[in-house]
Amino acid sequence: MGAQFAKKTGGTGRRRRRGGAARMSEINVTPFVDVMLVLLIIFMVAAPMLTVGVPVELPRTSAGALPTDQEEPLSITLTSDGAVMIMSTEVETNELIPQLRAIAEARRDNRVFLRADGAIPYERVVQIMGALNSGGFNNIGLVTDQDGPRFDGADN
Repeated sequence: MGAQFAKKTGGTGRRRRRGGAARMSEINVTPFVDVMLVLLIIFMVAAPMLTVGVPVELPRTSAGALPTDQEEPLSITLTSDGAVMIMSTEVETNELIPQLRAIAEARRDNRVFLRADGAIPYERVVQIMGALNSGGFNNIGLVTDQDGPRFDGADN
């Protein structure tokens, strides 16, 4: 990035500098082009990740179980008939958030496992996740069966 020198050719024979070279006042654009190409690649890779709209089914995966600590995590279950259960107790939908807030005050861990039947619409699952968040539980784990497809060519 230093200044470049060019030999002076022709002219009257007078030299401006002692080494016979005059300073060139051109901008070196190579670093600028390198930075722009890197930014272009970053945006090209990141842009497809910003769009969502693929329909998915969540119930079966090959993921392992989440590790548990001392306190048993809270479990919320959505049955195929639409009932909401906290642990093993059925709860009416309009009582869900007040009960979650009461449970959150009594617990020190805000982790909750959400189990939903595969027949439940995704919209309903997201509504329950919103209720969990409103109730003070923002560490939500989705529970799935482990015998789902593995996507490595050895599907079950």
